[in-house]
Amino acid sequence: MACQGLSKGETVSSLRAESENLKAKLEEERSKLHDVELHQVAEKVEALGQFVMKTRRTLKGHGNKVLCMDWCRDKRRIVSSSQDGKVIVWDAYTTNKEHAVTMPCTWVMACAYAPSGCAIACGGLDNKCSVYPLSLDKNENLSAKKKSVAMHTNYLSSCSFTNSDMQLLTSSGDGTCALWDVESGQLLQSFHGHSADVLSLNLAPSETGNTFVSGGCDKKANVWDMRSGQNIQSFETHESDINCVRYYPSGDAFATGSDDATCRLYDLRADREVAIYSKESIIFGASSVDFSLSGRLLFAGYNDYTINVWDVLKGTRVAILFGHENRVSTVRVSPDGTAFCSGSWDNTLRRWAGYSFRFVYCCIWTL
Repeated sequence: MACQGLSKGETVSSLRAESENLKAKLEEERSKLHDVELHQVAEKVEALGQFVMKTRRTLKGHGNKVLCMDWCRDKRRIVSSSQDGKVIVWDAYTTNKEHAVTMPCTWVMACAYAPSGCAIACGGLDNKCSVYPLSLDKNENLSAKKKSVAMHTNYLSSCSFTNSDMQLLTSSGDGTCALWDVESGQLLQSFHGHSADVLSLNLAPSETGNTFVSGGCDKKANVWDMRSGQNIQSFETHESDINCVRYYPSGDAFATGSDDATCRLYDLRADREVAIYSKESIIFGASSVDFSLSGRLLFAGYNDYTINVWDVLKGTRVAILFGHENRVSTVRVSPDGTAFCSGSWDNTLRRWAGYSFRFVYCCIWTL
């Protein structure tokens, strides 16, 4: 039955060989454009000065591993989700808890703030993505206003609102991503192209952005057109699962973090990998990545309890941040770039800031 669609003289093995041949030709064409390395272009760029970054606040309240977090656009509030089945909205400056929701399952692996700041989305092992509207009444029962928006056939790994509160992107262990209408719960578009669990997604940073990138256990990072559902670019250079993907602030590139203990930078215009961030001493996987506001720095959380800070242009490590007592599961820079927050399997979140934080980020990367 599986061979009914084959033409005369074709076999599965012959088609597989043809596919590998086409891949080799594609890589050959890409290599012709590979005339110089990024760090060589950046040789004349001034090196980053020494800077100090410290934990300014520690947010305690989860009873188990923190799995995900997201900033509100007001630059002050944070939503976090945990293996304890709870989703908490925090004031990142006072560390006060403003809202708390108990989910029907443990391992709440995904959470996101709506652009308006008036709602949050979350989900995990329940295979659903639920939206909770927020109000000024901190004693209000949010569970009573819960709306189930998305339904997958396996766990929910990541979620993100688009540029409005009315649409939601999700990725799942069922190997797919999907775009949903929040009001009706209707599936607007599905995205098929990964051959294993999809672990992360990130929307292009543009008001009219119609693309997003996803990464998964098939070692692939795929770029998608949200309007057509088509996979428009694909990158496969990692040697293990891709745990996180994050767009460069300009939208022309994106970074990945992987279990192969490397972070990588892919340029969409050049259609290739342009940098690898790794050291021989780093043997643990990278679980989360995010860029500074200018894109000069890349923050990466690792399974060895550390956060490494990389110079995106020169490919060198400029700092190691210690403080967490277990795996760093999520790292997110605040919308104004003055701080970043990390979440860990030690049940805490930490808000970090440094001296001359804005000054350090003043360089802009242009290829």
